[in-house]
Amino acid sequence: MKVRGVFTLFLLFVSCVALADGADTLRHWGASVSVSPGAVIVGDKYQDRWQKGRHNLSVEAAVSRFSLPSDSDAVSADYGYPSLSASVRMAFNHGVTMHKSPDPAWGLAEEVDYDTKMGNTVSFYATFTRPLYRDRRWMLDYALSMGFGYSHHKYDPHRAIDNELIGARWLIHFGMGAHATYRVAPQWGVRAGVEFWHLSNGALDRPNKGANFIGPALAVVYDPCWQSVTTTHSPDRPTFRPFLYCDLTLGAGAKSLLEEWNITQYETPKGEPLYRTDKFSRFMAYSAQADLMCRYARRWASGLGIDVFYGSYASRVERIDEKRGVSVPHSPWSLGLAVKHQVYYHRLSLAMSVGYYLYREMGFHARIIEKPYYERIGLRYAFPRLGGLAVGASVKAHLTKADFTELSLSMPIRLTK
Repeated sequence: MKVRGVFTLFLLFVSCVALADGADTLRHWGASVSVSPGAVIVGDKYQDRWQKGRHNLSVEAAVSRFSLPSDSDAVSADYGYPSLSASVRMAFNHGVTMHKSPDPAWGLAEEVDYDTKMGNTVSFYATFTRPLYRDRRWMLDYALSMGFGYSHHKYDPHRAIDNELIGARWLIHFGMGAHATYRVAPQWGVRAGVEFWHLSNGALDRPNKGANFIGPALAVVYDPCWQSVTTTHSPDRPTFRPFLYCDLTLGAGAKSLLEEWNITQYETPKGEPLYRTDKFSRFMAYSAQADLMCRYARRWASGLGIDVFYGSYASRVERIDEKRGVSVPHSPWSLGLAVKHQVYYHRLSLAMSVGYYLYREMGFHARIIEKPYYERIGLRYAFPRLGGLAVGASVKAHLTKADFTELSLSMPIRLTK
């Protein structure tokens, strides 16, 4: 019934657009619906011990706005006239199951007499699709998606005790894909490709292993402006002059502790109140960034920056280490040097960085699982009338494993004309 509903909405939208196709505004709009049989990516030996069933099926519907040469938009021309889509994905995850069989690695955790199911999920997100090649029949593209998701099930010590993939109802969605589209009619195409998508809570709760899926995707695409892009000459683009700027960012976020998860999951005997609990504290995490950036193209800027972090949870980690008899330094402050890169599309930008800790003392567990480097990825939206002030959301991670999720304010200060 849910799949039929997605197809019905898609057909209704296409009918409305087709009836009003003469209007210039509606010429920019299209839609697609796709189906994707996927499989969970097992990232390490730890997950391989309890991941049993791995396959799912998802259906996606999207409404897209296409940029056209007639818009005389230099940024869009640089990207080959991309599209932005509002997308919804329904994933049927009945085949994704987990079960911890007896194993010394589980410590005091005891086996249960059922397989835990991941449960169905629905995601809402924006997708940026950039054509790499396009002619009268074919288009090759890549796509990036960011948004949020909702899970019907999550970790539960009574009904889903082995679900380490999903620890919260509300989740962060990230996706990417590569596709080839063949036009079968003036306004219709068939698209095939490979897609990856990720759901997790960004360390705001536990567990937070995250669900990573990959699989083929097949779609029907309604694109009334394909011919306009392939037959219309692109207008001349104004020359872009590179410039330097300083990017200052303040962030505030939150996280739960992996140390607390390990204690309650593997070091607490059955019968105790905290045995494999689903209640975890959240701690504030703050950051400041000062970056020297070079905007060398309309699309891109790169540079180097200093990152400062303050974790209010350091004292809690210190108490956990002391209880275990571990004596190592602890400090709420961390300092890192990072390579920064930003990808711009009008007011939106994707901010990415890879950093190396110059100073970090977050306890015994951090020394084992954290590498000396870290990653950050986030989305920003700028307000030109406020001097380019941007609001954003990002996730900081260690080897793709989330450390904390934060909201941020950024101010670019131009240094050269």
